[in-house]
Amino acid sequence: MSYNLMLVENDTVLSKAIQEYLIDKGFNITIANNGLEAFELANKYKFDLIISDIMMPVIDGYELLEKLQKLDKLFKIPFIFLTAKGMTKDRIKGYNMGCHGYLSKPFDPEELVSLIKNLISRESITSQYSQKDNIVETSVANSIHFTPREKSILNLVIDGLTNKEISVILDTSLRNVEKYVSRLLQKTKMKNRTLLVKYSIHNNLLDETQGE
Repeated sequence: MSYNLMLVENDTVLSKAIQEYLIDKGFNITIANNGLEAFELANKYKFDLIISDIMMPVIDGYELLEKLQKLDKLFKIPFIFLTAKGMTKDRIKGYNMGCHGYLSKPFDPEELVSLIKNLISRESITSQYSQKDNIVETSVANSIHFTPREKSILNLVIDGLTNKEISVILDTSLRNVEKYVSRLLQKTKMKNRTLLVKYSIHNNLLDETQGE
């Protein structure tokens, strides 16, 4: 499988050299000359990993990473800083911001390739486990059985009503509502009402219960 990488580097000679080396290693490489161009490309195309210099015009590497971190569809892209700034405090800043790797110039191109492969492999494994977790979670949610009264109370909880308001609407005691809410928490294995609502919406329990 050929992976799509973006190299953000304003030194055209260096960027071309890195691009040719990585292409020889089987990667597809897109070059951006500054952080702004890189951000626009990241929003337009899918990249498996981004390699970026720090000191650049318009938007530097730190600003680019910060902008990517703010978008749900982009913040998971593995990000490597490739820069002449090799001070410990610069590395710490980069890692604290969420970068996944840091190489100082001059660097061994084989080390760059090794880091790229390691990060892409790690991201692939993480994604696979995440998908499995979602499947298991949905499967568990679908296996939960609610009584008609539990369904009614769950819908009202999702609507944001308090236990007291629910007791008035259903013409039952507050203690009885609390008992049912506690049972809902036990069945879904949630710790509180907020998590119960999020869990119900995420697993479409609202739609299922309203339809019965």
